[in-house]
Amino acid sequence: MHRAETHERALTLLRSGSRNADVARLLSIPLGTISYWRHMDRAERGECPGAHRSSCPRCDERPLDDAAYSYLLALYLGDGHIIQHSRHRVPSLMVACDDAWPGLMDECEAAMRAVFPDNSVCRVRRTGCHNVKVYSKHLWCLFPQHGAGKKHERPIILEPWQQRIVDTHPWAFVRGLVHSDGCRITNWTTRTVGGQKKRYEYPRYLFANKSDDIRRLYSDTLTGLGVEWTTLARGSDPFNISVAKRDSVALMDTHIGPKY
Repeated sequence: MHRAETHERALTLLRSGSRNADVARLLSIPLGTISYWRHMDRAERGECPGAHRSSCPRCDERPLDDAAYSYLLALYLGDGHIIQHSRHRVPSLMVACDDAWPGLMDECEAAMRAVFPDNSVCRVRRTGCHNVKVYSKHLWCLFPQHGAGKKHERPIILEPWQQRIVDTHPWAFVRGLVHSDGCRITNWTTRTVGGQKKRYEYPRYLFANKSDDIRRLYSDTLTGLGVEWTTLARGSDPFNISVAKRDSVALMDTHIGPKY
């Protein structure tokens, strides 16, 4: 947290033409924070690209990149949230992306740009991750699942128009869920063959989410794709969905693959 006068001094310097790096060095504040402050200041003053021409597929019937939306919807359900600070007029969608998977971060940003072509997308640095972020007055239109509280504490049900998109682009939806709350791992076991113990390894996809509804969306989509899955309980809580059958793993590898 930074003092209000520090924030105002930084904005004064930025508005006068100072570079982000120079302001960060002068005030001993991380460069990412200065960049974020500058972006927010420009957004509030309507200076960001596309600030006056934002349109909405739901309100204005502009074309929507359905495949990108299916992927972004899944990222939102896994690692995303929508917020609106009292001092900001426009809400923002943020998806937390681990720095260990730069390729996934690039895919997230590309999906945001495809779904919101009139809006500016940015990355906000955090410890060990970046928040990929977009501001839009139409976030409520495209993500009606938003509500007060945690996702696993409220119903998560897709609107009919969302379900049609997921049914048309199911692999994009599964890919987004795996990229947010899933992983591809290598399990191993031992068997005794000819009196000797041998080690066997096999790949498995795991997906974990506390929301019964989100797990159901994932498993129902897998079933529709012909992927066999099982539920693994963590204690008494069935939070994990596993895909371990060879043919199903091969199918997932074709469309998903390891994180990168």
